[in-house]
Amino acid sequence: MKQQAEERQLKVGDFMSSPVVTVRPNTNFVDAVQVMILKGIGNLVVVEGERVDGIITERELLQHLVLNKTVTNKQVRYVLTQKFTKINRETSILEAAKTMISKKARLLVFEKERRTGADQLVGIITASDIVRAFLQTDRNPSIESAMTNRIFTIKPDNTILAAAKMMLKKGIGSVVVTTNGSPYAIFTERDLLRVLGQRIDIEERVGAYCTYPVVTAKLGIGAKDAAKIMFSRKIKRLPLTKGDEIVAMVTARDLVEAFQRGR
Repeated sequence: MKQQAEERQLKVGDFMSSPVVTVRPNTNFVDAVQVMILKGIGNLVVVEGERVDGIITERELLQHLVLNKTVTNKQVRYVLTQKFTKINRETSILEAAKTMISKKARLLVFEKERRTGADQLVGIITASDIVRAFLQTDRNPSIESAMTNRIFTIKPDNTILAAAKMMLKKGIGSVVVTTNGSPYAIFTERDLLRVLGQRIDIEERVGAYCTYPVVTAKLGIGAKDAAKIMFSRKIKRLPLTKGDEIVAMVTARDLVEAFQRGR
């Protein structure tokens, strides 16, 4: 009970990212990519005046690339953005975690504008922000029920476009790059973002633009220990190994699920 009470004292306002990086609906994809690279973020909130239209993420950039075979000057207003759920500064981190998982939505933080009473955007809280909060607790829950056992691989001589197509088709944020059947590196949505920002030909070899060496952990690692590795190495996906083989993958969102379940 004491631990539950302590967790409820962790508030969204203390861990949210603020101010929010925003773009207008008439921003083109090229500029959106550059903003994300410059700020080192994976989410852009699309706003028009005081109205929040949605959120552009690395997943939308992936879809755009696969459909168009390049980054076009198309405005972000014409892209289906990620849905979001409104929360406030006083929402507990635990409740934010439950909302993120149950609604499968991004979380934006609003507060009432004193003069008009209108909702005003003041922050965004990401999976990484929530995990950072849970790191202040003593819990190290199992990630077995939250991790994915679906591992998709590609060879380094395959193209960037081939990797992007696989990621979009399978609904995943990364593919493991293998040589002679062994894991060599990993190609993630963040790697793709860097490729787009540098205007690299997507018919180039994916092996030249992946993250190497791949950071892994042993299967059976707890959520808190996995989070420490991910934060120290500044990664959002951690492959899990059994022997020399990658058998599972855990993401920051998976860790959120593990923490809010394992109580």
